[in-house]
Parts: sequence; structure tokens; C-alpha cells
Amino acid sequence: MPPVNSGAAGPSSTSTQDGPAATTKKRNKPRYCRFTQQQLRGECKPILTYPIAISVIASVGTLFILIGLGCTAISNKVVEVADRYETACVPENMHNNPVAYIQNPLQDKSCTRLLKVPKDMKKPIYVYYQLDRFYQNHRWYARSRNIRQLRDPKSANDTRRCKPEATANGSPIVPCGLVAWSLFNDTYSFARRNETLAVNKRGISWRSERDHLFGKHVYPRNFQSGGLIGGGTLDPSKPLSEQEDLMVWMRTAALPTFRKLYGRIEVDLRAGEVVTVAVQNSDEEPRLGPARR
Repeated sequence: MPPVNSGAAGPSSTSTQDGPAATTKKRNKPRYCRFTQQQLRGECKPILTYPIAISVIASVGTLFILIGLGCTAISNKVVEVADRYETACVPENMHNNPVAYIQNPLQDKSCTRLLKVPKDMKKPIYVYYQLDRFYQNHRWYARSRNIRQLRDPKSANDTRRCKPEATANGSPIVPCGLVAWSLFNDTYSFARRNETLAVNKRGISWRSERDHLFGKHVYPRNFQSGGLIGGGTLDPSKPLSEQEDLMVWMRTAALPTFRKLYGRIEVDLRAGEVVTVAVQNSDEEPRLGPARR
């Protein structure tokens, strides 16, 4: 007996299977928009021709040339006086062994340098110290600190990642780590004729460092009290948020030659004046070979 509904069942079954796929395809179809289909009116379609391209490039190039000329003019107005003293302040008989000179507590480390002002210098006059061949970007050196300890007084005993300067005499060091331990400690004082030029050290750090990174209730403890003294000392009566020399030093440099802000002189200097700089050459880091100015 021939099947009665075989012809009708085939199309009906196919239609049932294609229905969900067609519905899904229709559902995923994006909504029509003249913008996405690039069917906006002709005035909204800029055509990049040679004259337009040349004009845009020339305009942008002229703008950057003007900006560069302005930056060059401003840079040329900066008056800089630099003096390199790491060997000039070492006695002649100790030139072959400057480390012994620096580490000898009986040696006088004071040194006097004369700087002549080439042009008028308006206040404030920024005083920087520069180190060459000092690798603050070394991974083990840069990691040798504990950020939580610097900020939170409850974390004073947390000296993780601070080795080898984590503890001294069995007690934790605050601030711990090689970065703080190697704090730059050369000092400078300035005079013009018989007038002392005061150096203002307030505000040489970043506000974010004073307000967030270094705690207002964290005080130095057991610092530079081990067998090997690395650099400068800290005032134990002042919180870390007021130790701005430390903040500037612990902002590690990315390159082996860097400058860090020492302070500001708040008086004008005239061209031809001679400034006497008294250097206390106390930094023990010549063992690492940096040049200082």
C-alpha cells in the first residue's frame, strides 16, 4: 500500500527544523543604522585628497615647530652652574684610595668650592646633587624596602623583602631596606661674600609622598645602628612624612645617572657674584664608583 502522507511529511519536517535556526538568525541581525551601514549624507563623508592631506600635515608640523621653538627659548633661559667634586675634595695623598679617606672618622671631610654665577639667577634657585654610575634601578636594590612599613605604624615589625638591612641588634629597622640604608648624606652650605644663603628643604618631595606613602605616625627606629653604616641618619623625633630628604632619595631613578633635589635658595643672584660652597663630603658610596656633582 503506497504511503499516503509521505509527500506531505517531508516538507513539514524540514520546515520544523529550519524554523529555530531562522529565528535565531533573525534575532542576531543587527539593528539597521545609517551610521553603521555608512549611508550618511554626502556632506558627512570627507574625501582625503592630496591638497587636504598636505594642508593637514603642514598645519600639524607648523604647530609642533612653534611648540619646539617655545620650549627651546624657555630652556635657554635656564642658568645652570655645575661643579664636580668627588675627586677635587679628596686630598692628593688619598687619590688612590678615596674609600679609606671617606671611611676614616679621623679625616676632615670638609671641602670648599667657589662657583661664579655666569648670568642673573632669579629665585627660587634649585640645588640638585647628581650621581653617575649609581644603579638605583637594580632589581634587588629597588625591591629592598617595605611600603607598608613606611606608611603604617602597626607594620613596624614587617621587614619582609628588606634583607640584608632588615634588622639590627635583633630589632627591626624602620625604615628598612637597602634604599633607605644608602641615603645620600653629603651636605652643602652656601655663602655670598659675608652673607649666608639659607637652603630651604621644605616642599622638595611630592605631596603624594608626604600625604600617602610615608606615614605621619611612623618614626625612625634602630636606623643606621648596625655594624655597617651605609649613608645618612634620620631624626628619630620626626615622622617619616617630614623626612623629605629620605622621600626624595627613595624615589628610585630609572637610569644610572640622575639628579635629585637638595633644596632651594630663596634669594636672587647677580651675574659675576662668587658663591662659596662648603661641602661636607660624608657619603660613603665611592665604594660603588659614582661620580658626584
